[in-house]
Amino acid sequence: MNISPSKIMEQASAFYGSSVLFTASDLGVFKVLDEHGTADLACVSKEVGGDSRGVRLLLDACVAIGLLNKDDDLYSNTAETASFLVPGKPGDLSGAIRYNRDVYNAWGKLPELVKTGKPVESPQLHLGDDDARTRAFVMSMHGRAMGIGRMLIPMLDLKNCKNLLDIGGGSGAYAILAAQNNPALNCTVMDLPAVSAIASELVAAAGVSDRIKCVAGSYREAKFPADNDVVNILGVLHQESPESILDILKRSYDVLVPGGKINILDMMTDETRCNPPFSALFAVNMALTAENGWVFSSKDMEEWLKEAGFVDFECKPLPPPMPHWLITASRK
Repeated sequence: MNISPSKIMEQASAFYGSSVLFTASDLGVFKVLDEHGTADLACVSKEVGGDSRGVRLLLDACVAIGLLNKDDDLYSNTAETASFLVPGKPGDLSGAIRYNRDVYNAWGKLPELVKTGKPVESPQLHLGDDDARTRAFVMSMHGRAMGIGRMLIPMLDLKNCKNLLDIGGGSGAYAILAAQNNPALNCTVMDLPAVSAIASELVAAAGVSDRIKCVAGSYREAKFPADNDVVNILGVLHQESPESILDILKRSYDVLVPGGKINILDMMTDETRCNPPFSALFAVNMALTAENGWVFSSKDMEEWLKEAGFVDFECKPLPPPMPHWLITASRK
């Protein structure tokens, strides 16, 4: 048998590439090159305020891993970075990837999680206790959710729906897109007070405050408003215990009108809890930063929904490159 250590060595150094990506994005390299089309080292160094030697090392590393092109001494964005890493572009993911950067330190404490089974930092740091971390987290999630939502919202059956409840709706991104695509739809977005305050700002900036109400409250305890045609729980339940998930689903069932729909978006695994690989890794990520962080299987969710009273269970993956799965079910 011909065995090679290549995969092990690639995994051991994988963080090299992500560190280069985060740094180039944070310094505005992709924005500079978008504005100039092509630029030499001196131009980029001046624009980002960096030392020419350090900037050269960064730019050449970007070229090496496929983030930039280089022709003689001129650098330019690739088609991918021009589309997805330039702030303000429709497909901009530069805000979304900051979440990955912000959990970098937590991953360095993985041995602590393994030994204790407890998160290595308090989730409250980015959910209200630290204003700067909370705003950075919400804005990062907003960028990510807007990217996901542009693909997700058209997949949801929102025709003839009047009232939508978005539980744990974060920045309000999904509700904003739903309201913009459905002029007769009214949305209620529920999340923690510090998060809800930022969501209100983003909803107002999107011009849909007249149809989206941001409600401050913990979905674990707060009373849900009644008479909803749709309940959305999008990217939320991976931080809840099985008991909490079942409770949330039962309470969601109670506030849906007969025939109303529930939409659940999340990372999920198969019954082995090992596939797809990204979901298994994301389970570790959530455990590092949340008391009950994990990734459940699609079978788990099917059983919980049935126990809560839902029927017409369906599960399907979002189109690549999204690693999420969408589950829908109905109230009888």
